[in-house]
Amino acid sequence: MALNRLSEVLWQERHLLELLLFKLEEEQLLLTSGRTRWLAHATREVEQVLAEIRDAELGRAVEAEAVAQQLGIDPGCSLGVLADHAPAPWDELLRAHRDAFATLTSEIAQLADGNRELLAMSHRATQETLMTLHETVHTYDGTGQRHDGEALAQLLDRSI
Repeated sequence: MALNRLSEVLWQERHLLELLLFKLEEEQLLLTSGRTRWLAHATREVEQVLAEIRDAELGRAVEAEAVAQQLGIDPGCSLGVLADHAPAPWDELLRAHRDAFATLTSEIAQLADGNRELLAMSHRATQETLMTLHETVHTYDGTGQRHDGEALAQLLDRSI
C-alpha cells in the first residue's frame, strides 16, 4: 500500500515538473519575441508551480519514509535505494521515476539559465536605451580614446 501511495505522489511530482518546464518555455518565448507585456504573468505562473512542487516534495518525503520503513531500510534514503530494495514491478517503476526526474531537472536547469541570461541582456539593453535618452554615451573612438559624444539620432523602442 505504501508503494502505491509513493508512486501516486511521484506521478504528481513528475506532472508538476513537466508543467514547470512548459511554463519556463512560455517565459522564454515571451523573452525571445520581445513581447514582454505578459512576462510578469508568466513569471508568476512559474512561481506558483514552484510552490506546488515544494508541497509535492514534502508529500514525497513522507511517503518515501513510509516505504523505507516498510522495506526495513533507513529513512531519508534516495529513490534509487528504495528501488534497489523494492519488489518487482515497483523497483523498475521507481527507477523510471528517478530517471525521469533527472531528465526533467536537467532540462529545467538549462531553460532557467537561458531565461536568466535573456533577462540580463534585456535589462542591459533597456539601461543603455534609457541612458541615451538622459545622458551622453561614453564610447571609444578609432584611436582607442574615450569619447563622450552625444548621440545625434535617437531611437526609442516603445515595447520596452
